[in-house]
Amino acid sequence: MSVCSSSFKLPNLRTYSHHNHDVVVSPAFRYLSLRHSMAINRTFFKLQCVSNSDSAAPTTIDISANLAGESVVSKPRIGDCGGDGGDGGGGDGGAGGGGDGEGSDGDEKEFGPILKFEEVMKETEARGIDLPSDMLEAAKSTGIRKMFLLRYLDLQGSVWPLGFLMKYCSMLRNRMLADPSFLFKVGTEIVIDSCCATFAEVQKRGKDFWSEFELYLADLLVGVVVDIALVGMLAPYARIGQPSVSSGLFGRIQHACGSLPSSVFEAERPGCRFSVKQRIATYFYKGVLYGSVGFGCGLIGQGIANLIMTAKRSIKKSEEDIPVPPLVQSAALWGVFLAVSSNTRYQIINGLECLVEASPLAKQVPTIAMAFTVGVRFANNIYGGMQFVDWAKWSGVQ
Repeated sequence: MSVCSSSFKLPNLRTYSHHNHDVVVSPAFRYLSLRHSMAINRTFFKLQCVSNSDSAAPTTIDISANLAGESVVSKPRIGDCGGDGGDGGGGDGGAGGGGDGEGSDGDEKEFGPILKFEEVMKETEARGIDLPSDMLEAAKSTGIRKMFLLRYLDLQGSVWPLGFLMKYCSMLRNRMLADPSFLFKVGTEIVIDSCCATFAEVQKRGKDFWSEFELYLADLLVGVVVDIALVGMLAPYARIGQPSVSSGLFGRIQHACGSLPSSVFEAERPGCRFSVKQRIATYFYKGVLYGSVGFGCGLIGQGIANLIMTAKRSIKKSEEDIPVPPLVQSAALWGVFLAVSSNTRYQIINGLECLVEASPLAKQVPTIAMAFTVGVRFANNIYGGMQFVDWAKWSGVQ
């Protein structure tokens, strides 16, 4: 353990006289002694104020902080950086940098100033809208960025069911606050994927398309659910409040996952920085999430298809009927395909969209970014749909 001590001489300090209630300048000197010691597990800071007067006893203030893993209670905050720790694509945990409480010129330029509780309540009362509990706590403790607040109030006043979901579905709300085009991207993905999947299935299955129609229908239904997961898990989101992290190994894993960016190429901004290791870890972490979603959706989708095929054969059998695909193997195919192929392709797409959206031209003309989203996702879905059919044929599942 190392110990160091420093003393500072503070002459002519102002003192308060209890007799005549006047402020006088005392000729006595005061000394400020700073004692610091570093141990393996703890760090102590000791402040000792000493008077040269014999009648005055020294005053010591100890401030200690445990660095051995004790939990530190922090105030709820609303952050400006996205990431997907564990919120279905990740939690709302802290990521790579400070929250709104720190503030910076870059943050204020992009997200507006931090509004204090009184200002937040004045704005919400003027609109006649109540804040959710987590946003209310953040307003009381650290305040809320003006852009986030105004964006939430605008969305809350939208038509049903968007206004309802914005109030009660924090996952959607946080993503809409960070990226107003989130729903546009989800809708674009679903429409394009459904059309491209149909085209790819017809091209790859050829004359067997109608005899294998149940397989196509299962792929289409599962694809809609997967599209929502693919876009949502990689979307940036506003971090509101301080997440509850349990102690022990699970708590450390949860905190590590919450510190990851929402996607490999998520843009950095003041107060939100990600290391190369975090970005690499994000790729594998999202791969695990994608694989889990793919396996679960594969079980449901293929299970429905198998039930339809079995019921159809019980009514009328045909020589053109193909064997009922194995359920678990089909689900495993979905899981591997999403974890490897979809994860890689959508990470790249997110990076390209971030570059285009951050360009000055796209900020002046938002339709440019929207057109790019449609184009790049259209090309990706054609390639991905044809690739999945190839994987299914090669694996022997379909």
